[in-house]
Amino acid sequence: MKESLKVSDILALGFMTFAFFLGAGNIIFPPQAGFLAGDHTFPAMLGFLTTAVGLPLIGIVAVAIAGGGWKGLTRDLPTSVATLMAVLIFIIIGPAFAAPRAGLVAYEMGFKPFLTDAGQFELSLFSVVFFAVAMFFSLSQGKLIDTIGKLLTPALFAALVVLAIAVVVNPQGDVAAAQGAYVDQAFATGFLEGYNTMDTFAALMFGMLIVDVIRKKGIKSEAKTCQYLIYAGVIAATGLAFVYVSLFYLGATATGVAAGAANGGAILSAYVMALFGPAGQIILSTIIVLACLTTVIGLVSACSDYFSSLVKVSYRQWVVILSIACAVVANVGLNQLIAVSVPVLFGLYPVAIALIALTFLRRFMPNPAIAYRVVLSVSLVFALFDAAKIAGLDVSALNVLPLFNYGMAWLLPTVIAMVAVRFVPAPKGDSSQAPLNGKLN
Repeated sequence: MKESLKVSDILALGFMTFAFFLGAGNIIFPPQAGFLAGDHTFPAMLGFLTTAVGLPLIGIVAVAIAGGGWKGLTRDLPTSVATLMAVLIFIIIGPAFAAPRAGLVAYEMGFKPFLTDAGQFELSLFSVVFFAVAMFFSLSQGKLIDTIGKLLTPALFAALVVLAIAVVVNPQGDVAAAQGAYVDQAFATGFLEGYNTMDTFAALMFGMLIVDVIRKKGIKSEAKTCQYLIYAGVIAATGLAFVYVSLFYLGATATGVAAGAANGGAILSAYVMALFGPAGQIILSTIIVLACLTTVIGLVSACSDYFSSLVKVSYRQWVVILSIACAVVANVGLNQLIAVSVPVLFGLYPVAIALIALTFLRRFMPNPAIAYRVVLSVSLVFALFDAAKIAGLDVSALNVLPLFNYGMAWLLPTVIAMVAVRFVPAPKGDSSQAPLNGKLN
């Protein structure tokens, strides 16, 4: 009997993947970027789409090529190093930054506008309820494709389509002149802004969760599993591109209603209020809460699935632990959380990009073990220089580095390292240069 998924299941899988990616950062950062980019919106948007859509899609494809899991992606690294990398990424996209940030954005934009004199108590109460709901859905691991892909995401996407159509039909202002770094570095600034979505990290880790969902649908063939994994990535990338383009245009045409807005959330709120009136806030709240909830469900599920494979604590126990941790961290506050997360992203994002690139180039490396160690080390060292600059440290002596002023000092050294390791021979009798064709992990 031929293994296959129905078209409806493939679409649900893709929508589930889209929903996992579309969270807080995906909705609040594009309007801000479009607002600041102004008449330079097109190059800025291309840069943003590169890191916020292109890299996550390539990351999903890399996971498929590597065999569907983290072990395949990092097979040429020492086990301890690969595990440390995975744990750090899961902490970043889980309880430390991404998941609590999603809860905070859901509160700030979805519920706080309806409250009078909201304070710490209201935030704490919301955090408990929000992450309890996310925990409930995450506990039903085998039903993720049905609960997310067939229930929550269609409602979310419908709300986004309504907003996108309204923005195109009735823009709320003229496109103004570019501001700040977008004046001279529109593409590079948009490229770096895409880091804030954290979706490249998520792509590397969601791949394992999506593979597990596919298997639970009865697909055992490795080839079919990889095929459906790529399908899911393409559907998700298409949806994300649609959302980003519409939100960039929203920001670029928000001068008439959001002058002086401090962040993307304020821009989006003002725009929706102008378009739909008081009912607009309800529409916006629906979009924000659904987007943040589906992302948190995906993050908690992916983290729990991985951590349960490391220690003798069950998946369901990890779901509870991580949900509680996210609720606690969310009480730190949105601005503080974003301020701490940005230098971390600048330090680790280039390593994830280098790992994805190496997955595709591995077959050309005579000595993959050396190649992975050298390239990832180089990308990390130079990325830490960029992170130090973002963190406000005095690193003016590093201005001589190519692209340092653009926040991409890691790029050229990493490319040079990739070229150099191409000429490192493999030890005699070593078979590590064989193409990736291992079993799914």
